[in-house]
Amino acid sequence: MGMQLHAHFNHLSVLPQNPLPSLYVLSSCNSISGKCGLKKGNRVLGSLRLKGLKKRKEFFVISSSSNVSSPLWENWVPEKSSKSPSLSDIVWPSAGAFAAMAILGKIDQILAPKGISMTIAPLGAVCAVLFATPASPGARKYNMFVAQIGCAAIGVLAFSIFGPGWLARSTALSTAIAFMILTRSVHPPAASLPLLFIDGVKLHHLNFWYALFPGAAGCLLLCLIQEMVCYLKDNLRF
Repeated sequence: MGMQLHAHFNHLSVLPQNPLPSLYVLSSCNSISGKCGLKKGNRVLGSLRLKGLKKRKEFFVISSSSNVSSPLWENWVPEKSSKSPSLSDIVWPSAGAFAAMAILGKIDQILAPKGISMTIAPLGAVCAVLFATPASPGARKYNMFVAQIGCAAIGVLAFSIFGPGWLARSTALSTAIAFMILTRSVHPPAASLPLLFIDGVKLHHLNFWYALFPGAAGCLLLCLIQEMVCYLKDNLRF
């Protein structure tokens, strides 16, 4: 991020282009050349040429704004601005994920004779997005269903053209990401659907029905459970 500097000299405002951290003191202005020494403590860090200065010495301060880029190590610790989650923030999402997988497991028992499972790995990632981060872009219903249906269809198409193997996987994944960006429907769990179809022999007989089942159908059930969890979380906080 860039840093905006504000220098006040009487009624003059100067916005230097080079970012400078912390607090700097601009002092000892040369009345003839208009060059001013930039100091931090007792060290001279550079100079700044100001045009149109009157022939007298002035003293003023340049202060930095707060949007200084953070050190790289800060990405490895929790956000300082984020508050500690309440008990409700932990219990209800976890309960929603449990209920979702339990219901999908019961459906699996019904579909077992047909060799189809609803508890596919991408739906676990969908649960994390829906229940843990319901306000994120990935949890939007548009993003979810457009990405789930589109990426699943891309996986079927890539398998039909290239067959199993690395070429089908890499082509399907790159195309799926491009599709989500193009349609503004980025939903990370959907990126795994093409790979799941290409490597899942039990899913090949679904052909393009795979675009709707089990991904999109499972998401529909998860959305209903999420709405119930959000209602309970808002009305039964503890």
